[in-house]
Amino acid sequence: MLWKLLVEYLRPQRRLLLAVVVFQLAASIASLYLPTLNADIIDEGVAKGDTDYIMHIGGIMLMVTLLQIACTIAAVYFGAKAAMALGRDVRGAIFSRVAAFSEQEVTHFGAPSLITRSTNDVQQVQQLVLMSATLMVTAPMLSIGGVIMAVRQDVQMSWLIAVSVPVLLLAVGLIITRMVPLFRLMQARIDTVNRVLREQLTGIRVVRAFVREDVETARFGRANEDVTDTALRAGRLMALAFPTVMLVLNVSSVAVIWFGAFRIQDGSMQVGTMIAFLSYLMQILMSVMMATFMAIMIPRAAVSADRIGEVLGTESSVRPPEHPLSFAGRTGRGELQMRDVGFAYPGAEQPVLSGISFTAPAGQTTAIIGATGSGKTTLVNLMPRLFDATAGSVRIDGVDVRELHPDLLWGHIGLVPQKPYLFSGTVRSNLLYGKPDATEDELWQALSIAQAEEFVREMEGGLDAPISQGGTNVSGGQRQRIAIARALVKRPELYIFDDSFSSLDTATDARLRLALKQHTAGATLVIIAQRVSSIVDADQILVIDDGRLVAHGTHEELLETSATYQEIVNSQLAVEEAA
Repeated sequence: MLWKLLVEYLRPQRRLLLAVVVFQLAASIASLYLPTLNADIIDEGVAKGDTDYIMHIGGIMLMVTLLQIACTIAAVYFGAKAAMALGRDVRGAIFSRVAAFSEQEVTHFGAPSLITRSTNDVQQVQQLVLMSATLMVTAPMLSIGGVIMAVRQDVQMSWLIAVSVPVLLLAVGLIITRMVPLFRLMQARIDTVNRVLREQLTGIRVVRAFVREDVETARFGRANEDVTDTALRAGRLMALAFPTVMLVLNVSSVAVIWFGAFRIQDGSMQVGTMIAFLSYLMQILMSVMMATFMAIMIPRAAVSADRIGEVLGTESSVRPPEHPLSFAGRTGRGELQMRDVGFAYPGAEQPVLSGISFTAPAGQTTAIIGATGSGKTTLVNLMPRLFDATAGSVRIDGVDVRELHPDLLWGHIGLVPQKPYLFSGTVRSNLLYGKPDATEDELWQALSIAQAEEFVREMEGGLDAPISQGGTNVSGGQRQRIAIARALVKRPELYIFDDSFSSLDTATDARLRLALKQHTAGATLVIIAQRVSSIVDADQILVIDDGRLVAHGTHEELLETSATYQEIVNSQLAVEEAA
């Protein structure tokens, strides 16, 4: 997967990579030329006392060194640009894929894991590209060039190269094979830390309310210790790699000097030649060391690439149709139909919903009520196709939602979820999510209908008052009303309110429902509620129990015919009387 990912996302950066290769080649040639010049200075200049020759060759060495530095800087610059471009493109691809996921895929991966994959995992691959541009490209050039130049200096001592390089590769290879599983484990444990921390930050009020700070601190501590333990084990192996490399380098240097001294003594080698051979051997071994350092990074990057590939290779279970239909020639205006709808989660023994059939006519309010866990929210998720029904069909104006392009479908639906979410920004920016070109009058009208105008006007800045991430700087009721206003600004043909009035007091609830009835005339309203008082005026009420539609009718009809509805009403009356 790593190779596939690199080929796909580095293809647009091939000019930058070509520049890296050219400049690294020039830098490598310069590096390989320097020991030969140094040998000439020693043998022809120092040994003969020729100062002019020393100065002349020394000047050439200085120019070659400056060229090497300039080429190396250019190569790193272009390599960094290629690496950053890859990171940008991969993060964009992950975001685009995740944005197309249904709830099923998001739940499968988990939000903390998706965040880690789009940040830490991408960074690992990006770092590999950057280091490859500076080390991996140079290593084979210096290795091959170093061998050629060393053999040219003295063939008889080249056996030292044949011994040193395999020993170095074997020693470091044994270490790397032990590091691969640790890197894979580390990424999984980073996911766990992110998940625990996300849960604790999101549920900080619950933690404090139940005085569970110590328990949560200990839970985070365990996750943190797991990451630390894995990192230390990998770090110890990585730390062992460098002393191993240095041991081979130093022993090889001693061997060159030892055997070279005998050859100098019998006159078969000059001092400069020995120094040049030693320099080339060091270049070869350093190149091998750089390659092994890259080999240490490759397994971790490969693990990260696999995790990225899992996301990019996962198709959404909710896919656009090949030949999408439109609403052209339709007879309704947002009419919702469910025909024998069923839904079961993958691997579940029992379906969540079974045999649900009803029609929510345009211009009417259809309410859905049922006990907690009866399947109401799952039913809501099928309407805008956040999930696909596993049986039956969901239709809007007679068209199966699976035959509509998702953008067209969502453009006709205004959804206020059970847990309303506000984005960081302002009141205005959140409302404009519903309709980007809405006028200020339209925004205030929506706020007025949602019973939010008064408190928004009192906020410093009004429509431009700041909203923190998740809307945590406003109350739950205010957050719900802004979310309702956001849906109203859109003026869709089908409104879905998923228990969206639960945080409102009874008086505000009544005023909002009255204003909604006037504003949404002609549109289809579907209201999921826990509170009977919120739906008594609905044109029809659907009673869901254990994933099945057990009764439907008006409030008065259900009081006479449905034991389940009577039980819900009586339980709420008992609670109100007790209060």
